[in-house]
Amino acid sequence: MATFVPRQVFPTLDSLPRSYFLGHHKAGLDKMKTMLSHIDLIIECRDYRIPLSSRNPLFEENLAGRERLIVYTKQDLGSHGRQRDKTRERLIQEFQQPSAVLFSDYKDKSSVRKVLEFARAHTASANSLTGSRMMIVGMPNVGKSSLLNALRRVGVHKGKVAHTGAQPGVTRKIGTTVKIIEGEENGEGVYLMDTPGVFIPYVPDAEAMLKLALCGSVKDTIIAPTTLADYLLFHLNLYDPSTYGEYAPPTNDIVQLLDMLARKIGRLQKGGSPDLEASALWMIQRWRNGHLGRFMLDEVTYETLEVQRKGDEGIRLSLSQGRKMVKELRKQKSRLKFLNTQ
Repeated sequence: MATFVPRQVFPTLDSLPRSYFLGHHKAGLDKMKTMLSHIDLIIECRDYRIPLSSRNPLFEENLAGRERLIVYTKQDLGSHGRQRDKTRERLIQEFQQPSAVLFSDYKDKSSVRKVLEFARAHTASANSLTGSRMMIVGMPNVGKSSLLNALRRVGVHKGKVAHTGAQPGVTRKIGTTVKIIEGEENGEGVYLMDTPGVFIPYVPDAEAMLKLALCGSVKDTIIAPTTLADYLLFHLNLYDPSTYGEYAPPTNDIVQLLDMLARKIGRLQKGGSPDLEASALWMIQRWRNGHLGRFMLDEVTYETLEVQRKGDEGIRLSLSQGRKMVKELRKQKSRLKFLNTQ
C-alpha cells in the first residue's frame, strides 16, 4: 500500500471574494470613534487560531489614543498547552508590546479572571470615582460577545446579556454598557460596551480570506462550503489525517471524503445521492467546535510577525481604496460573466 503524501501547498484561488466590509461595519466603526473620549480601555479580540489574519488595522488607526488589551479568544481550539504553544504565545506577547496580551477560553473561569484582573488593575491605576468604561472590539465572530458574557458571569455573577451565534453579524449595533466588576466603596465599578464585528475593507491575501471564512468571520454563503472544506482537509492532512479516520482513509480528494462522509452521517439527497454541500458544512462546523482537531491555521514565527510589524500595505488600505478595489473586482466579474454569455 502506497504511503499517503499530503499536499504541501493549497492552490491559489484568485476568484475568491476579498471583502466582507458591510454597511453596519462602517457605521459601527464610525460610532466607536465618536464614543472614544468616554472610553478608558480598548479590549481587542482576535481569534487564537489565526492571530495574524484576525488582526484588523482599522482598530489601531481609528481607535488610537487609548490603552489597548489584546485578547486572543478560543485558545482551547488551537492550543494543547504544550511547550511549543507557550513559546508561540510568548512570541506574540513580545511582538505586541507595548499593548498587553492575554489568551482566553470563555469557558475557563481562570482565563476569564485574568481579563477581569487586568481590567480591575487598570481602573485602580486611574483612581477614578466614576468607575471605568471599556469597549470590546474585533473582527466578526471572534468571540467578543461570548467573552463579554463570561466576564459578566464571573465578575458580577449575572446572566447572559449579549447574543451570540455561529454566524457573524449577530451584534449589528453598539450595545449599552454592561457591568463586569462591582465598584469598591464609592466607586461605580467597571462597565464594558459590546460592539459589532468590523471586517477589513479588502483582504489582499486569498489564503487569509480562506482562514477568516473557515473560522466563521464571514457567512458560509460567501465562499463555497466545498472550497472551505477542501482548505480544511488540506490543514487536517498536515496536522493528522487520522483525525477524520472514522469517516474515510487519508485522501487529498475532497469530493471523495465528502462522499464517504455523507454516507456515514446520513447527509443524503432524494434517491440516496450524497449531499456534498451539507456534508461540507457539517465538517466545517465540527472543526469550529473543536471536534475535528484543534490546531492553528496561521504560522506564527519571528519572521511572520516581523512582516506584520512592518505593515503590509495591502492590509493597511484606507476605506476609500478598499472600496475602489472591491468595485473594480466586481466590474471584472461582470465583464467575464457577460463575455461567457456571448
